[in-house]
Amino acid sequence: DKMAALMAAVPVLALLGLCLGPAAATTPLVIWHGMGDSCCNPVSMGYIQKLVEKKIPGIYVLSLKIGSNMIQDVENSFFMNVNDQVREVCSQLAKDPHLQGGYNAMGFSQGGQFLRAVAQRCPVPPMLNLISIGGQHQGVYGFPRCPGESSHLCDWIRKTLDLGAYTKAVQEHLVQAEYWHDPLKEEDYRKNSIFLADINQERGINETYKKNLMALKKFVMVKFLNDTMVDPPISEWFGFYKSGQAKETIPLQETSLYKEDRLGLQEMDKAGKLVFLGVKGDHLHFSEEWFDSSILPFLQ
Repeated sequence: DKMAALMAAVPVLALLGLCLGPAAATTPLVIWHGMGDSCCNPVSMGYIQKLVEKKIPGIYVLSLKIGSNMIQDVENSFFMNVNDQVREVCSQLAKDPHLQGGYNAMGFSQGGQFLRAVAQRCPVPPMLNLISIGGQHQGVYGFPRCPGESSHLCDWIRKTLDLGAYTKAVQEHLVQAEYWHDPLKEEDYRKNSIFLADINQERGINETYKKNLMALKKFVMVKFLNDTMVDPPISEWFGFYKSGQAKETIPLQETSLYKEDRLGLQEMDKAGKLVFLGVKGDHLHFSEEWFDSSILPFLQ
């Protein structure tokens, strides 16, 4: 009798599996916030998380928190060594049962280059698509304007960077120094930048970084066309100042990183894996309509 009951239940279970299929099959999303922000701020990352959950029912979204509360999370976005942050995130991702089959990643501003470091350094669990929204992949050479109430802090950051961005003390304790890229001091940058110069293969080629980045399905870079916070804005598309001066910029395709293909970006570009999107507006300013039409397709 038990056997008969079980046999009768099998088609029902199979049917149930079919019904649950699509919801279970949504790819999880990991989000990393920008400078001076936190995982769960209702007007920034909290809003984005709700937006994604509304548009993709059943999706699992992890908004990364670095530290044990929101205040620490904000402070760490300025003062916690980026390499330690990346290590901490890799450990969070490895322990999360929802992510083991792979996930998409979306980084806002500096969260964009930090998630790229995760892709390059921590291939397990696998990152599928990386969406960088205003991330500065060749770093910055200036903070013309700062988010919200952080402006007094930014004045201090600017002074500190001017005094010695590439000194050990500043590198290890100031997040923004770790992706500070001075085109007039390329040698200094290559030697002493403890984060960006490493993930951009400036001190030699780490084949693992290259292999891991090239495993992405898509690497989407969003540049804000009226950006007043990032200098130079072309860093959001992996371009930068032409070496030795700070006026003329060059696109990714003209950089030695691309031409020598130290990171596999040229190969990815030729395979159609790099997506360059431009959106009108200042840093991190975009409409829900734009997000729906331009970003959601990469998350579905």
